[in-house]
Amino acid sequence: MPTDINSHHSAHSQQQQTPFVFQIVGYKNSGKTTLLSQLTRQLKQAGYSVGTAKHDAHEFTMDTPGTDTWQHQEAGADITAISSASRSAIISNRTEPLTALISYMQHVDFVLVEGFKQEYHPKLVLLRNPSDETLLQLSNIVMIASWDSFDIPIHHASPTFGVSDTDAIYNHLLTLHPFPPK
Repeated sequence: MPTDINSHHSAHSQQQQTPFVFQIVGYKNSGKTTLLSQLTRQLKQAGYSVGTAKHDAHEFTMDTPGTDTWQHQEAGADITAISSASRSAIISNRTEPLTALISYMQHVDFVLVEGFKQEYHPKLVLLRNPSDETLLQLSNIVMIASWDSFDIPIHHASPTFGVSDTDAIYNHLLTLHPFPPK
């Protein structure tokens, strides 16, 4: 039976259209936000489009008191959307799973995720001290970044980098997602 070249092209196009989701996980003050910000800058400089998502264990505020959208929320709106010539935002009064957050970002090349430890996406684990090694039991670890030179358990085959070696981390990330920017 002949091979349909369009189906291969279509599958490749679909692969490129789906963002590569990469998690950065670690305990509090391990450097997650700093590393995510540095990787975002590097990806943007290389021409990639980037979305980010963060899990917050505490309440957060995204709206400014006194603004129209703040008033909408204060009046009891369950979800509020705002759009301008250059930005859009949606504020929801319910917890959204990571898959729902990612669904808003289908047009980007990468979605970098801070936290959501129990999710299944490829992840980098940040180890600040030896007691953080319990994180190595998480699923789908593809990289480890360590603050110190303490020994990473030998049974873990993931490449290990120094937390400040963002160039090496960035280069390894690109090997996991070998597509050019959209």
